[in-house]
Amino acid sequence: MDASIVGRSFPPPAPFEVTEAALADFAGSLGQSYDGGPAPLTFPIVPAFAAMMEFLAAEEIDLSRVVHGEQRFSYERPVVVGDLLSVTLTVATLRQIGGNDIVGTTSAVTDADGALVCTGTATLVHRGFEEAER
Repeated sequence: MDASIVGRSFPPPAPFEVTEAALADFAGSLGQSYDGGPAPLTFPIVPAFAAMMEFLAAEEIDLSRVVHGEQRFSYERPVVVGDLLSVTLTVATLRQIGGNDIVGTTSAVTDADGALVCTGTATLVHRGFEEAER
């Protein structure tokens, strides 16, 4: 991966509507139930994953060679039913270690008014060709 990618932002995918059904499905995937109220704290990974997939497609990176190293969310306010969330992913850092790319991303999750809801940070390890062939 070329270092010039650092600082580049990728266009957001289509906005994601937060519904009770989506929150119930997400909670169920965690072995929990959703009984109303704010979304589970890790729920923004749903729209953020779509933004990550747009980034990988734009850079022609094969998802099967990516390991998700870390994910964090910092909130301005809770995610609630009725939110229409957009996510803009920016490549914050790039390190190359042992033929692998260690990519740090920042995802700004905003509502329909453009207000910041939360910021997600992720570390992705993109296995180099030499490592992938072993």
